[in-house]
Formats: sequence, C-alpha cells, structure tokens
Amino acid sequence: QVQLVESGGGLVQAGGSLTLSCAASRSIFSGNAMAWYRQAPGNQRELVALITAGGQTNYANSVRGRFTISRDNTKNTMYLRMNSLKPEDTAVYQCTIWNMGDQHWGQGTQVTVSS
Repeated sequence: QVQLVESGGGLVQAGGSLTLSCAASRSIFSGNAMAWYRQAPGNQRELVALITAGGQTNYANSVRGRFTISRDNTKNTMYLRMNSLKPEDTAVYQCTIWNMGDQHWGQGTQVTVSS
C-alpha cells in the first residue's frame, strides 16, 4: 500500500521560508508524476505545483517565482521550497502521486503565515 507522509509545515512570518517534504513508504517515485495541493478554510483544494517523472515542473500563477518543487528518487522524497511567503499561502498542504491509474494522498501539513 502506498503511503505518503508530509512534514515541514509550521508557523512563519510573512516574507519567510519553509520547505515541505513528502516521503513515500515504498519506492514508487520513479516513473510517476507528483504534485503539491493546498486547501485553505472555505476554499477549494488547488494545485500548487507539479513535477513529472522526468523532472518537468509547473506552478500555479500565485506561487510561480516563489515556490520550487523538486524530487529525489533515491530518497523517495519530494520537496516544496516556499520563499517570500504571504498570509494568503496559509493552508493545509498535501502531496499526491499518480501510480498505475490511482491517485494517492498524504495526510497534509499545516502552513500558517502571519502578517
């Protein structure tokens, strides 16, 4: 069974930085696209950043230039480096992976940005 575990969330002041990590329970990272989503209270879940198996990336307009998604297949871990954080980045961040037609989700990690 695929298990994804996020870490790295927390409370940070506006303008600060955080790095989120998403670790997999078994070696499925290689060959599969992965992504970070977020959901703020009262809002729909939105795609933040995506990385393909080959390392191509795509970002939501709201985070482009501030966030960087990356992956280390040798460590079965995906990362989201978040710089210049804004209060509107406050949300629960979840990682996801597509594997053999199924989409798997982590439990989420809270990111809170104070003004």
